[in-house]
Amino acid sequence: MQCSFRVVKSSWMAVWLQRQLTLAHAKRCCSQNASSTHFGYSTVKEEEKAGKVHEVFSSVAAKYDLMNDAMSFGTHRLWKDTLMRRLRPSHRTKLLDVAGGTGDVAFRYLTHADLSAGEAGEVGGVEPAAVDVDLEAEAARLGVAPIELDEPVDVTPPSDPTVVVCDINADMLEEGRRRAREAGIEHRLRWVEGDAERLPFEDGEFDAYTIAFGIRNVTHIDRALAEAYRVLRPGGRFLCLEFSHVPNPLIRWAYDQYSFQVIPPMGTVLAGDWKSYQYLVESIRRFPAQEEFAQMIRSAGFGHVTYENLTFGVVAIHSGFKMPNWSAKR
Repeated sequence: MQCSFRVVKSSWMAVWLQRQLTLAHAKRCCSQNASSTHFGYSTVKEEEKAGKVHEVFSSVAAKYDLMNDAMSFGTHRLWKDTLMRRLRPSHRTKLLDVAGGTGDVAFRYLTHADLSAGEAGEVGGVEPAAVDVDLEAEAARLGVAPIELDEPVDVTPPSDPTVVVCDINADMLEEGRRRAREAGIEHRLRWVEGDAERLPFEDGEFDAYTIAFGIRNVTHIDRALAEAYRVLRPGGRFLCLEFSHVPNPLIRWAYDQYSFQVIPPMGTVLAGDWKSYQYLVESIRRFPAQEEFAQMIRSAGFGHVTYENLTFGVVAIHSGFKMPNWSAKR
């Protein structure tokens, strides 16, 4: 029995060591060649990454939501509900949801916007979550002044859709459209095929920008952040929900074992795709840690940048505001 334990332990150590060597090699290759970038633990040319990511999501589009439920045991739904509670949207919030092809975040936006207008209900199969409306407490948490209104806000829904779903992958968008048609809400959303690094929208067009589990897949994170800043109006809010880094070493070890030993085989069984889910777990490890990503958001021009860890840091929500340029108004 003791001998068997030693063999298993040695096997885990060998896998861990090989993973670290592969990651170190990928980092070294990227640093030596500025035109290279990472695709999971592989090193590819920058111009190749977008195509490879496109192949991944075209492959998994039909099973995307099923795999999200299976991999996270349904927890991704709670994470996305938390994202919407942080946004606190109304029918007057013009939202751009990037990399949101299947509509999960957009449907939650509609649910929460309806709740804010007193129209509680379920949208697109998304049940409304409890909404905390203590705006003063939220403002204090973010370190900003609460908004004072001189008169009641008109919450009558505008005639045009106030949520735009933008995704670079047509297959993912079609899956979202299918879900919206089945729920009878397609008329409430606008679907746009576009690149997060070159958004096809005007400057200052949106009140809020969300991106959930998408920004780690772009080739140049800094360019995607710059585009987010550009399309937001002054005072607009950036919110990113993304896999992050688990600080506790014991929990991180268990999470790594689950990620590398369970998720790719699960992808094979449920979606007939090992490689896409191997890329998924590798891409998570290549994404910047919480504070490093927060600094990237600040460098893009955002103010009041904060983040909060969910589920021990498995994911994090980063928030930032496009601060008004008061000096330009003087």
